[in-house]
Amino acid sequence: MLDLQYTKNKVECGTDEAGRGCLAGPVTAAAVIFKKDFSNSVLNDSKQLSLKNRNLLKKLIREEAISYGIAHVMMEDIDDINILNASIKAMHHSIDQLSIRPEFISVDGNRFHSYPSIEHTCIIKGDAKYLNIAAASILAKTERDAFMERIHEEFPMYNWKKNKGYPTKEHREAIKKYGITKYHRKSFKLLPTPLALKPKKSKNNS
Repeated sequence: MLDLQYTKNKVECGTDEAGRGCLAGPVTAAAVIFKKDFSNSVLNDSKQLSLKNRNLLKKLIREEAISYGIAHVMMEDIDDINILNASIKAMHHSIDQLSIRPEFISVDGNRFHSYPSIEHTCIIKGDAKYLNIAAASILAKTERDAFMERIHEEFPMYNWKKNKGYPTKEHREAIKKYGITKYHRKSFKLLPTPLALKPKKSKNNS
């Protein structure tokens, strides 16, 4: 079972992101604060959970957390400031949304920009070690997945409801065939070889 938090005597939030490696869509982050006595034997890194369990835990987290926040940083920002900075920006924005100001921030991974006046630590694979980070990973992933499923309706040929914007063979074949959309990250290597990629209009505007 995962530990509740990194610190034992401070109000701590865990934060994590989803979607760093995608070719399309936002990078999404969440921050979560739990009560000191919270426990759950199923809660784990979102990547280790089934879709059913992620959705069940999403509901539980929203009900049991003292506070949580979720934030997207969109493709234009990712292209402008790079994916690392965009991921950290999303984490900061998710922390901004907390109704309770944390005294400590536990961050999944090894890079973070200091949040004003709050101490933090970076924990590699923290989403598999601490409940608050695992919970943040679940909220970030489920919220981002829902976003990708919505925009799938606009551009169904990329099958984002299935691949969620990740660089699958199917996704790259669709980019090669149809070009790119307003949701693609233009600063990313969208195809293995350089091609002239022209933006694709949505089916609603074609």
